[in-house]
Amino acid sequence: MPRLQIGITAPDLTLTDVTGASVPLPYPDGLVHLQFRRFAGCPVCNLHLRRFAVRHGELRAARVLEVAVFHSPASELAPYVDGLPFPLVADPGQAIYRAYGVERGARALLDPRVWPTIVRAAARSLVAVLRGRERLPAARPLGGRYGLPADFLVSADGRVLAAHYGAHAADHWSVEQVLALAAGHRTAPVGEPAIDG
Repeated sequence: MPRLQIGITAPDLTLTDVTGASVPLPYPDGLVHLQFRRFAGCPVCNLHLRRFAVRHGELRAARVLEVAVFHSPASELAPYVDGLPFPLVADPGQAIYRAYGVERGARALLDPRVWPTIVRAAARSLVAVLRGRERLPAARPLGGRYGLPADFLVSADGRVLAAHYGAHAADHWSVEQVLALAAGHRTAPVGEPAIDG
């Protein structure tokens, strides 16, 4: 799958979140941070998304619409919607993943750099499951466990302003990086893409 290049027009796709609501891409009132996660209930994904949920107000103030895509069916993803103030998109056929060139590979979990995050995320998820706040993920998630994350910042006119393809399951943009990229876009000369993430 070819990776998207900075400055090109993002794939023209109609997105629908797990509640059935339409998700604007591009977002006419600002930027879209389109992040590709793994499967519903993925502990690393949950840890990451909670950080974005806590700082959602800052992202909205920066006119950034968060959208998270998973390769799980909507029925598996729906229980994780509570507490996340942004759209979750189910893509069990992985059409959106292919359109954006998002990859998968064993390095998602075998890269030693991800192991400390896996331990923290699994501990956090175990506590949440024991308290009844989360459900365990499927034993055999659709699309497997080897999905790699990816992040894209898409302009209001549909251009890819920045892109990041993760080397392992925890290699994704932080909230700080998204806010910095958004700020860089606002100060970039008209017609020029912002910095590559």
